[in-house]
Amino acid sequence: MKLTVTGTGYLGATHAACMAALGHDVLGVDTDPGTVDLLNTGHAPFREPGLDDLLVQGLATGRLRFTTDPGAAARHGRVHFITVGTPQRDGGTALDTGAVDAAVDVLAEHIAAAVPAGGPSHLLIGRSTVPVGTAGRLRSRLRDRYGDLLQVSWCPEFLREGHAVADSFRPDRIVLGVETPGSDAADRIAAQVREICADALGAGVPLIVTDFPTAELVKVAANAFLATKISFINAVGDVCEAAGADVTVLAAALGMDPRIGAAGLGAGLGYGGGCLPKDVRGFAARAGDLGVDRLADLLGTVDAVNTGRRDRIVGMAETALDGAPAGRRVTVLGAAFKPGSDDVRESPALAVAAALDRRGARVTVCDPVATGPVRRVHPGLRCEPVPEEALRGAELVVVATDWPEFTTLDPVAAAALVAGAVVIDGRNCLPAAAWRAAGWDYRAPGVGVNPASTA
Repeated sequence: MKLTVTGTGYLGATHAACMAALGHDVLGVDTDPGTVDLLNTGHAPFREPGLDDLLVQGLATGRLRFTTDPGAAARHGRVHFITVGTPQRDGGTALDTGAVDAAVDVLAEHIAAAVPAGGPSHLLIGRSTVPVGTAGRLRSRLRDRYGDLLQVSWCPEFLREGHAVADSFRPDRIVLGVETPGSDAADRIAAQVREICADALGAGVPLIVTDFPTAELVKVAANAFLATKISFINAVGDVCEAAGADVTVLAAALGMDPRIGAAGLGAGLGYGGGCLPKDVRGFAARAGDLGVDRLADLLGTVDAVNTGRRDRIVGMAETALDGAPAGRRVTVLGAAFKPGSDDVRESPALAVAAALDRRGARVTVCDPVATGPVRRVHPGLRCEPVPEEALRGAELVVVATDWPEFTTLDPVAAAALVAGAVVIDGRNCLPAAAWRAAGWDYRAPGVGVNPASTA
């Protein structure tokens, strides 16, 4: 099928490449010439395992190409994915849908100009994360302007950074929002989506067809629930620390309860990245708009607990440095918000490094892939991609991203490199007993003064 993808950021570039790999003829559209030029060379402007290979493959077969011309998208096919970003509004917490509105309006104008009177309708499939009510608003506006020329549906994405390619091919579920479920128009839209997603559906991935509001809420509700689990275990971690308990053992025991599950119960620095923080805040803002104040308050607390983890680790670092971080050499292992990514947006690791730098510490940041983004965001921070070099001469080590390059470090060899064998395991990811046995003063959030149960 001929498909277009408007917006070639993290979501759009991945979606376009994966659709081409499945045999579709895909044209990606973006307003940034630099991004388009880079993608047309087979390189993404961000790190995502396996994506560059898919770009090269798609370009070589001719099933994938990128352009800045929205008119080319209008002429290319009749199914158009909208994958532009929805950041937080400046000075607020609500999601900004300005880029979505602009992308839809520009594409619609070109489609209207390209399709003769009485010609076939085109389908817009929104994938961007939007406040509930957006799809209905866009559908009404397009109907007023163009009649039934443009159909609208909403199919939220559920990609995890570092796993986006696999998640594109085999998502946990596909949720499709349509204006009137069960209508002939909805059935036609669902049939097109089934054709596009035939490979995943054939492998048993479920398709849920629902109304616009439900589809829009699924993504933000899922992220809010995950964020709540993360903030919950971190709040419980504070109790564990005060009581002399071990949050890592407690979390493992909780995760064995099938009603709870282990995913998201990793205590430590909390969540970051381009999705969870802004989605939680955006959902809270929209809940407040709709008068659902208790949910807005709950999500506000979830966000506050999460951001407070950064201050907690900075406080632990200051204590480890006798309350005087100025001039002290600190190595922060990690800058990306999670392993497998070079994304430093809302990164707890980078927030800790920057906070210690502001307090006068001589900070070295080590990350296997994110040194470039760090230099762009915080040019004053010293970066070193090799852990052994970053550790040399450090008086304090903070593990802030659980890259395997850090979790598998030899604590004996590491102790020989540092000036002070003090480590704050901000992700509770190190084998604590082995580090203590190697002579390290091991500290971790959520682990009390009695470490006997820590493995």
